Amino acid sequence: MLRRLLIVLVVVVILAGAAFFSLVYKPAIDAVPPGQAQTFDTALVAHGAELAAIGDCSSCHTTAGGKPFAGGLAVPTPFGTIYSSNITPDRATGIGQWSEAAFQRALREGVDRDGNFLYPAFPFDHFTHVSDDDINALYAYFMTRQAVNAPSPASVLQFPYSIRQAMAGWDLLFLKKGPLQPVADQSDEWNRGRYLAEGLGHCAACHTPRNQLGAEDSSQQFAGGSVIDGWYVYPLDKNSPAPTKWDVASLTSYLKHGFAQGHGAAAGPMAQVTANLAGVNDADVKAIATYVASQMGVDSTTPTPAPTTMAAGEPSPPLNSGDSLNLPMTVPTGADIGQTVFATACSSCHTAGRAQPFGGVDLRQSSAVNADSPQNVVNMVLYGLPASDGKVGPIMPSFAGALDQGQLVALLGYLRSGAGKSAWSDAATVVADTLSGKTAVKSYSADGIERVPGAGNARTTP
Repeated sequence: MLRRLLIVLVVVVILAGAAFFSLVYKPAIDAVPPGQAQTFDTALVAHGAELAAIGDCSSCHTTAGGKPFAGGLAVPTPFGTIYSSNITPDRATGIGQWSEAAFQRALREGVDRDGNFLYPAFPFDHFTHVSDDDINALYAYFMTRQAVNAPSPASVLQFPYSIRQAMAGWDLLFLKKGPLQPVADQSDEWNRGRYLAEGLGHCAACHTPRNQLGAEDSSQQFAGGSVIDGWYVYPLDKNSPAPTKWDVASLTSYLKHGFAQGHGAAAGPMAQVTANLAGVNDADVKAIATYVASQMGVDSTTPTPAPTTMAAGEPSPPLNSGDSLNLPMTVPTGADIGQTVFATACSSCHTAGRAQPFGGVDLRQSSAVNADSPQNVVNMVLYGLPASDGKVGPIMPSFAGALDQGQLVALLGYLRSGAGKSAWSDAATVVADTLSGKTAVKSYSADGIERVPGAGNARTTP
């Protein structure tokens, strides 16, 4: 009896070991031979360029001031720092030795050409839904970029997350491979938008909270609430803080142009997203907007209420010079600090009738002012939105050197009051942490170029 038990135990151990080995072992895929020229149809490459823009690939795979797609960008996570990889066709440090099969495995399974598991900072849990044809186009695009010799730094992760084989267990728990099946009772446009937003667009990667293992919490899809690059992430579900509800038209304008009437301008990491989507065909951008709007409980037939005007004082008569602007509001007698700051620093754009997108949006309609966190308002006041290079777009000056901590906190209180909201309880802490650098904020212009926070229009790239 003891012998039989020992035999059974040995068999179980062997089977378990075999199962574990099959789970964690991923063979290397043969390299493309050196000197073997790969040619691609120009239309296929152009399609790949649009897909890469939808995927916002350049934002993570390009450092400030670095060569496009050469990698090396530090991605902070709760488990340590991950550095993005070089996805140019350089054979030594990029993907020049990768066949299309290796490229496809990385997107579908999160495993590189050498058989190493990738971390979900690279959103393969979304890219797994991308079709064969679109992967083919993406491969053609990246293999025709300029090759850049640029090794990426090694990721620095805490134990046991530093053991890449542990990702096999993560994949088993959270990776749902395969294409998305069309939803029968939805339109072709909605299904196209879902494919792009859930796949290459990986919108939920930022807009969905994550669990303790770094996987998206599917029960809170698009619930927002995290902070990325120092910017608060808005919910894209029915809890969107926008007082004027988004519809397909306004979302399409926002995604395509980085601005929507009655809502405002894209800022922070979303400026990079909208800068990329500016080059995408209108039909695909509208499809994404259609899908995202539906997550907020809005469909293409829902009318959008007309935006109201800021109720912080009546506009003055037009200037005698012929300027079409109205004078900014005057400071009322007995005004508190917040109202005084608004009247002197903000009202010339936000209440004086200056045409949008160059004039300020009605701040009662701003998602930032109505959100649960004051972080994005603080960022915009301190770092502004500089003019884009060769592109018409929104602009806002930086007030980092003009307002002290107390004045900024008072302004936040005034803005919330004007929107009919109670003051943020953490406003003083958020302002202090941002001014001290404890909250590291990345600042971008409307064309998606990272710039030095608080340094006027100084850019980190030419």
